[in-house]
Amino acid sequence: MSNQAPVMRGFRQVDVFGQGSTSGNPVAVVLDAEDLDDEAMRRFSVWSNLSECTFVLPPTMPEADYRVRIFNLSTELPFAGHPTLGTARAWLDAGGTPADPRLLVQECGAGLVPVRIDGDLLAFSAPPRIRSGPVEPGLVATVADILGVDAAQILDAEWLDNGPGWVGMLLTDAKTVLGVRADSSRHPGPWDIGILGLHEDGADVSLEVRAFFTDGSEPLREDPVTGSLNAAAAEWLIARGSLSAPYTAAQGTAMGRRGRVHVSADDDRLWVGGRTDVVISGHISL
Repeated sequence: MSNQAPVMRGFRQVDVFGQGSTSGNPVAVVLDAEDLDDEAMRRFSVWSNLSECTFVLPPTMPEADYRVRIFNLSTELPFAGHPTLGTARAWLDAGGTPADPRLLVQECGAGLVPVRIDGDLLAFSAPPRIRSGPVEPGLVATVADILGVDAAQILDAEWLDNGPGWVGMLLTDAKTVLGVRADSSRHPGPWDIGILGLHEDGADVSLEVRAFFTDGSEPLREDPVTGSLNAAAAEWLIARGSLSAPYTAAQGTAMGRRGRVHVSADDDRLWVGGRTDVVISGHISL
């Protein structure tokens, strides 16, 4: 355990991907975290009791505007989507000035991630998947049992791994996705499961997304809105011809949230973005 005396540090709690403040996924952001050790970061992440907490540090690469470390309740992540956008908003809100006013560059465990700035909307450039391809049949059967769906309700399954290693399941439609009641009690984790279903033509959103995960030995939980999953899913679904960019995905509906994830394409990049609202601003002793 660190023996250093607590220091007052800038802090923001940011709602990401919401359709209006406090309707998306919150992330805790600790600014000025250069002298914090790993244990202090992990301890504060657990205390924050949010799906992720981030710590902003000076960059080590000349192209980056800042560096971030991302923690969930038990693990450091090389990349995660809503923490990326929430950290970018917190850094800007605290007076950070990117070299390019329309684009900042974040350094994280996955490398350099460009973030496009458009008022309240921020969008990250989707990082390439580090694992793709079909999910093996035995694992598909296990995940289907966790989700409580049968084989006829699964159109396809793909590895959606761009840091967090999601098992992606494309179900018959959005209604099927919203009807899932996941239970992993017979199948101990760890699990990162993303389920996807297309909405009918003419709906105000094209895709319904849900994300289920385990953190340590805890039971299966649902994430309100998940940037990493949406980014990898966009790459997959566009490549298989299920969707074309631009489109908007909904997530968090089953939890009473109003998450909206906007996917667009620009040259060779997919951009994944949404609203970012600073809900809490101040300082913490850490």
